[in-house]
Amino acid sequence: MIEDMTPNTTTQNTRVGIWLMIATTLVFAAQDGISRHLAESYPVQMVVMIRFWFFAGFAITLAARQPGGIRAVIRTQHPWLQPLRGVLLAIEVCAIVLTFLKLGLVETHAVFTCYPLIVAALSGPILGEKVDWRRWMAILIGFVGVLIILKPGAAMFSPWALVSMLSAFLFAVYGLLTRYVARKDSASVSFFWTGIGGAVTMTLTGIWYWTPIVGTDWLWMGTLCCTACMSHWLLIKAFAVAEASAIQPFAYLQLVWASGIGLVFFGESIRTNVTIGATLVVTAGLFTLWRQKIRAC
Repeated sequence: MIEDMTPNTTTQNTRVGIWLMIATTLVFAAQDGISRHLAESYPVQMVVMIRFWFFAGFAITLAARQPGGIRAVIRTQHPWLQPLRGVLLAIEVCAIVLTFLKLGLVETHAVFTCYPLIVAALSGPILGEKVDWRRWMAILIGFVGVLIILKPGAAMFSPWALVSMLSAFLFAVYGLLTRYVARKDSASVSFFWTGIGGAVTMTLTGIWYWTPIVGTDWLWMGTLCCTACMSHWLLIKAFAVAEASAIQPFAYLQLVWASGIGLVFFGESIRTNVTIGATLVVTAGLFTLWRQKIRAC
């Protein structure tokens, strides 16, 4: 278990944190739709690599304008965890974009929405929080919902659904580590290391999949790069100004936005088992977060 550290001095403002989380989910959903569109024509590794190149360039530019310049944001109290966050995020993005192609936005996000339950389950070993039996029961019910979505053993079961589960796990760990490092590092430091860690990781793999980008696809790629920077900056700021238990319920809005994009722009449909399973997952997640808030009072 990672030891607890001295709290960050960032002023806490739950209302601002909630609005930041809502904005985060909307931008994430938009970038997911763009990612699926581009991945239909280009290798996923290359798309994610360019996205992180822009992310890293933006992070470096932003750091240079901060008091103390790049030297200030390079200094971190977590020299191993900060780059690791970028590595985890890069792998998670590749995994989930692949599932967008194989499963679609609706079903991918129906599975991915279990990540707050994974956050609750891992909050003990990573953040040192106590998880009581009620929260464990909610986590169990939530994963029953995931099984309903996946329908393992059924003819329509796709192994790609397990890749979506993997991406949910990686994103949960990324989110917990983001909250953890925020106790001592500023949002600027976290943003910088997220971009650098992800860019290095993807360059080592994505450069081998380079394919020339043509026509208006450059506009889509540019939009994707901008939304990628914006979404993670918003997420880091949200966790920096508010407790995870207060803002996490609003993360479920990403399922709503992403499903809407899948239905309207990609002609996807929502199966009955996906609706039932996602409802169980969201309900269990909201209960878990409510219990966490009660315990904090």
